[in-house]
Amino acid sequence: MNRLSLRRYAWLSIATAIATILLKSFAYWLTGSVGLLSDAIESLVNLAGALTALAMLTIAARPASDEHPYGYSKAEYFSSGVEGTLIFIAALSILVAASGRLIYPRVIEQTGAGLIVSFIASVINFVVARILLEVGKAANSITLEADAHHLMTDVWTSAGVIVGVGLVSVTGWQRLDPIIAIAVALNIIWTGFHLMRRSVWGLMDRALPKAEREVVLEIFERYKAQGVEYHALRTRQAGARRFVAVHVLVPGAWSVQRGHQLLEEIEQEIRSALPDVSVLTHLEPVEDPASWDDLELDR
Repeated sequence: MNRLSLRRYAWLSIATAIATILLKSFAYWLTGSVGLLSDAIESLVNLAGALTALAMLTIAARPASDEHPYGYSKAEYFSSGVEGTLIFIAALSILVAASGRLIYPRVIEQTGAGLIVSFIASVINFVVARILLEVGKAANSITLEADAHHLMTDVWTSAGVIVGVGLVSVTGWQRLDPIIAIAVALNIIWTGFHLMRRSVWGLMDRALPKAEREVVLEIFERYKAQGVEYHALRTRQAGARRFVAVHVLVPGAWSVQRGHQLLEEIEQEIRSALPDVSVLTHLEPVEDPASWDDLELDR
């Protein structure tokens, strides 16, 4: 999928955030529930995250240049990192508002109408979250996946708030509303932590997931029967791009042409097994002790 075409899903997320902010703010205005206020504040974070996603997807789609020969795909990690930071800020705002309401409870009004409005906003978030998640996984876009997971967290948060406000109207215990708001804040802090951790891992050139590394290892194991060895295997992921670098050792009596053909074959197998992967191989004679000097290359 063309990376630039993913921007339309960021626009969808922006439109969704604006719609849910308006709906949830209206629900808060009707009820005065701090739980619904916390829900509306989180939607503000959704909007900021969606705007950041749009900017980062635009940058990530740029072609490689002399200054950035590996491309701009790492820009997507900034989106999830910024969104994680905004989540922490939103959570702090919710905790401050809820703490005050916990000390000075306030009667919640028009709960029926407010909950209906909040429920409509949650349905919108759910539908859009499923769309973003499917597209994000298909296009291997951490930006869209992060946005989808955040929206889905918003859905569960809204569900908790709706249940809580409903219980307040039934039981009359007003402090239950800020207690639920505090629980909401703690929940989105957890989401923010995971988003930021994934972003940091990507920026720190973390290796490909174990399952994908095993796919590469299986390919090389099949060539050992031909007297082919390998070492200094390194992998990393930058947004949607994967990178694999490896030294391949063959019998010294092989011709350059035969060695080249082998590398072409190996690289093609890896590219067929993993999407969006760049493979860099280095050919060495297996009998030369110097070939093994860099066994722990860059480690």
